[in-house]
Amino acid sequence: MEQLVNKFANKLVQARLGQSSGPGQPLVGGLDDTLVWNRKADETVVLEEVFKGLSINSLVFLRPAEPYGSLITFLARNALNANGLIQPKDCETRTFLHDLPVISEFCADKIIAVLKKRKCVIIAPGKINDPAQGPAIIAHGTVSPEQGFVTISSVCFASFIKFFTDYLEALEKGLAPFAAHHLFDAIWPYATPIKKALPKFTPYPFSNEETVYSAIIEAGLKTVEYGLVDSFFGNVSYCWNHTLYISQTGSSLDELSGCIDPVPLDSSTSAGLTASSELSAHLETISCTGSKAILHGHPKFCVILSMACDPVEKAACHFKEHCHTQCPKKRFIGLTPIVPGEVGTGPTGLCNTLPPALSQSNSAIVYGHGLFTTGKNNFLDAFQTMVEVEDLCRKRYIDKVSELRKNL
Repeated sequence: MEQLVNKFANKLVQARLGQSSGPGQPLVGGLDDTLVWNRKADETVVLEEVFKGLSINSLVFLRPAEPYGSLITFLARNALNANGLIQPKDCETRTFLHDLPVISEFCADKIIAVLKKRKCVIIAPGKINDPAQGPAIIAHGTVSPEQGFVTISSVCFASFIKFFTDYLEALEKGLAPFAAHHLFDAIWPYATPIKKALPKFTPYPFSNEETVYSAIIEAGLKTVEYGLVDSFFGNVSYCWNHTLYISQTGSSLDELSGCIDPVPLDSSTSAGLTASSELSAHLETISCTGSKAILHGHPKFCVILSMACDPVEKAACHFKEHCHTQCPKKRFIGLTPIVPGEVGTGPTGLCNTLPPALSQSNSAIVYGHGLFTTGKNNFLDAFQTMVEVEDLCRKRYIDKVSELRKNL
């Protein structure tokens, strides 16, 4: 357990969600025969009471690094003035978190009460020892500290998406408050374009199955390293020798060794039972496009712009809460279509909406969900497209904001 708590504390730092030292250093506790922490901290007095009140084996406590600390502070204070909930509308939140509850006290009883119903709780700033230390996120796990790591990663991602989505919508309606302008100016420098040179990938053709596995592991790792996916969400696949090799459901893209399923195209085995929940969409895409490589990540500005609808059209929309699965409007970012759809099969499943889009373009954004890209023979093409589309979305976003702010 000591190894696990240290591992996931370090992963939060590597993901730039926490700091390597000081008050922003992650605090991770794990219960096996005994309760162990990755470091000593005053907060463990309260958190150990939380352990006693819940049937869990791990807790993760994080005061998020910037820009997450500032934007979560903004969202949390607004939530406390309303219903006590931050309510993002991205796919991760809808599917896994539902909403983000906020409380104003670092109190074991109140934390326990929330964590009995939700995977996380946000403590608003100003109530945790030193008010200057900002907000905190607490998440639990019943199997491993990985669960808390995943939840906190998702909270930071969802909060980022919500602030920038809400800010653009408020500007379009002429309702953005001064505090939102001030916060945007403070945190926009963190939303930098992807400046790294493109990495090298295992060249095509792949001579054997071992090389296929290595290429998929490499693609997943680089997708995480470049910030193109948060938490463990996202997936990757490659079609070779009449078999689709695809990351397993719930697998971390930066740790795919042993987490790749070979699924025969003729469905002659049951290997797909543990494959990504988007297996059907991958299989149909391979069939429609002839491409061999598929990457799926959650680049932030792709997700943000996918939910950026014209306010007038949005007010007249008949779908409201179902627009992410039923939106009929054809929208594009450059040549990349934005399509509705939900994970899995069914009338509005991605297996129906995504493949037709990818047969017309080598990239498609799913509303509130993320970006899918294809490569005819290799992952380099799919990766380069993902970087280019995300950079374009970021540019389109700031261009929209800048134009709207001219009228302030």
